[in-house]
Amino acid sequence: MSTPDINENHKADMRKMQAEHREKIKAKKAAERGLLLVNTGDGKGKSTAAFGTLIRALGWGHSVGVVQYIKGNWKVGEREFFKRFDDLVTWHTMGEGFTWDTQDRDRDIAAARAAWDTSLTMLKSGAYDLILLDELNIVLRYDYLDVADVVAGLQARSPRTSVIVTGRDAKPDLLAAADLISEVKAVRHPFDNGIKAMRGIDF
Repeated sequence: MSTPDINENHKADMRKMQAEHREKIKAKKAAERGLLLVNTGDGKGKSTAAFGTLIRALGWGHSVGVVQYIKGNWKVGEREFFKRFDDLVTWHTMGEGFTWDTQDRDRDIAAARAAWDTSLTMLKSGAYDLILLDELNIVLRYDYLDVADVVAGLQARSPRTSVIVTGRDAKPDLLAAADLISEVKAVRHPFDNGIKAMRGIDF
């Protein structure tokens, strides 16, 4: 087949695909409320993807908020970046670090409950287009919060507000309530080959 024929066939295929896609879009409806998105899985990139979505929302002039459940005083690039633009994001770092560092279940539960109280206030306020609850899945995994209470709180949020929940091992009840679920699969990680976490890549 000659190059002009190949190009013409490609054009015809793309026209057909375009028409099919437009028909699919016509059959959809605009969201009537904010969405619940869950980024989970054992691979790296769950929070990274969530912060990408947060930046996208900021690009449209949306009001956004962040509650970090685990990272505590650990210095991370995303927080360092948004410190420069603290008028753009409501930011609460509520955790006390990794659970294996605190080694105090009661303290971890108290930190998780304080973070959830802050989250609930933000969720119900109607002041936000998007709220990121970073690593909420981790505190749910350890049962520091009751998943039924969390799901109920998420569902009672302002209709305006979309939420992203990150962290591995998302609970089935949370997944059942989600509008979008993205699972990040671990295929290869430098840590497995003896390489420490890298600033600007991992944190």
